[in-house]
Amino acid sequence: MKKNRLNIRLHILLLVIAALGFIPAAMAQRLSVKARLDSTHLLMGNMTYLHFEVVQNSKDKVVFPLLSSDINDSGVVGICGDSVELRTSVLRDTIELGSGRIQVNYHVPVQSFDSGYYKLPEFVFVTEKDSASSQPLGLKVMPVPNLTANDSIAPYADVAEPEGKSWLDNVPDVIYYYWWILVVIILLALIIRWLVKKYAVKEKVEDKKIVKERDPYLVALESLENLKQRKLWERGLEKEYFTELTDILREYLFKRFDISAKEMTTGQILQILNSNPETKDKRDMIRRVLDMADFVKFAKLRPLPADNVMAYDNALDFVRLTKPQPVDVKDEKARDDKPDNEKKGGKK
Repeated sequence: MKKNRLNIRLHILLLVIAALGFIPAAMAQRLSVKARLDSTHLLMGNMTYLHFEVVQNSKDKVVFPLLSSDINDSGVVGICGDSVELRTSVLRDTIELGSGRIQVNYHVPVQSFDSGYYKLPEFVFVTEKDSASSQPLGLKVMPVPNLTANDSIAPYADVAEPEGKSWLDNVPDVIYYYWWILVVIILLALIIRWLVKKYAVKEKVEDKKIVKERDPYLVALESLENLKQRKLWERGLEKEYFTELTDILREYLFKRFDISAKEMTTGQILQILNSNPETKDKRDMIRRVLDMADFVKFAKLRPLPADNVMAYDNALDFVRLTKPQPVDVKDEKARDDKPDNEKKGGKK
C-alpha cells in the first residue's frame, strides 16, 4: 500500500516537472508586444515617437490593425477621441533573436494639438493564430504658453533695398526673353554636325575589322572548368549547380548550332538535336543532364554525388565531341580555284 502511494506521488511530481518545462517553451513562441514613448510630456503641436517592440516567429505575418485599416487620405489615425494623432508613416527595423524568433520595432510618430493628460489605449497586434496587446501608456500634452503684457513682439522688418544691379540687368531684352530660341538653334547645329560626321565616315567604319567573337567551344570549356572549381554541389547548392550547368549548355547550343535553347523546353531541345546529323548520336548526353536538372529544380530532388559528377561529365563530353573542326586552308583555296581552272581549260 505504501509503495503504491509512493509511485502515485512520483508520477504526480514528474507530471508537474514536465508541465513546468513545457509552459516556458510554449510561452516563448507566443507573440509579445511592448510599448514606450520617447517622452511622456509633449508640448502641444510638437511630435514624439511611440515605439513598439514586437517579438514574433520569423515566419508569422503580424498585422497592426489600427494602422492597416480606417486610414484617411491625410495619413493620420486619431485616438483618445481624436485628441492624439498617430501618423501612418511608420518606420520598421528587424532584429534577429535566433531559434526562429525576430523582434520587429515599429516607430510611430505621435502629435497632439489639444492639451491635457491622455491615457493611450492598448494597441493590438495580430497574426493568423495569435494576438497580443501592449500596455497602456500615459501622455501629458502641455499647452503653448501665452504672451504676457511684458513680452515684446518683434516689429515688421523694413523693406530691403537691392544691394546692387545684377549682371542680368545688362543682358538685352531680346536675349533675356527669347533665350530658348538660341538654345534650340545651338542644339540643331550640333545635331546637323553629328549627322554629317556620321555619314561622312560611314565608309571608313565599314572598312574597319570586325572583332571576331570568341569560339563558343572555348567559352563553354572555360565556363565548365569555372563551375567545377566553385564546388557548388559539394557545398549543398545542387539547384544552383544544375541551373548554371544547364545555362552553359544552352548558351553553347545557341552559339555553336544556332539553337535558341534558352527559350525551349527539354523536349524541344532533344527534338532539334535528333534532327541534326552532327548531334543526333550525342543527344542522350544532353538528355541526361537536362532530365536530372529538371528533377532537381522542379521536383526538388536531392541528387547523389555520382549524379552530379555524371551530369558534369556528360556536359563536358558533349562539348568536346562537338568541337568545331578546323577548315583546311589549302583545300578551301583549291575548291575556290577549281572553277577558274575549269574555265581556263575550256578556253584551250
